[in-house]
Amino acid sequence: MADPKLGEPKLEAAQKPGNAAPAKKAATGAFTPSGVSPNRRSRHKYTIRLWAVRHSRFFEWFYHRFAEAFLLLHPVWKLFGYQRVERPVTFVEKHVKGFLFDCRMCGQCALSSTGMSCPMNCPKQLRNGPCGGVRANGNCEVEPDMPCVWVQAWKGSQNMVKGDAIMNVQKPVNQSLRETSSWLRVTAEAAAAREAAAAAGKDA
Repeated sequence: MADPKLGEPKLEAAQKPGNAAPAKKAATGAFTPSGVSPNRRSRHKYTIRLWAVRHSRFFEWFYHRFAEAFLLLHPVWKLFGYQRVERPVTFVEKHVKGFLFDCRMCGQCALSSTGMSCPMNCPKQLRNGPCGGVRANGNCEVEPDMPCVWVQAWKGSQNMVKGDAIMNVQKPVNQSLRETSSWLRVTAEAAAAREAAAAAGKDA
């Protein structure tokens, strides 16, 4: 007679607390989001990302100066063509924001409204606040070793001049904008608004 226990999943892995290697974690049936490695996060220890949140006020000031400078360059972007400069600007943006904020290049950056804590780092990719599973220590429900992105966002927003922007409702992610430059998109929108305001002033 065949052993009825043959073929049954082993339970040892499920009894191990915390995050194991991805393969062991998958064996427990826990959700492992693609492209999000607990091992990678453990190596980085969130040092730079959490440092950016702690210095959110500086990054808020720098972002506004940077946005103004980028808007001044609108004639240059327009001369070369926004589509032509998209690739090199996206390359720079991806590496700079990836290093500082672990940016996922959603193309709809909300860092200035979320305390410099990127909401796309949430395994559930929640754009408007935390889920109901935040642990008592402020860590993520899905990744127990990771501080909740939205807990960090709230902390970061408290240091910012316009920290109440965290209360603004974020639109759902437009997947067609992934891997595009939010710097260029925001600049083009700001330039269009400025030109529309100038045209309205002339008509008045």
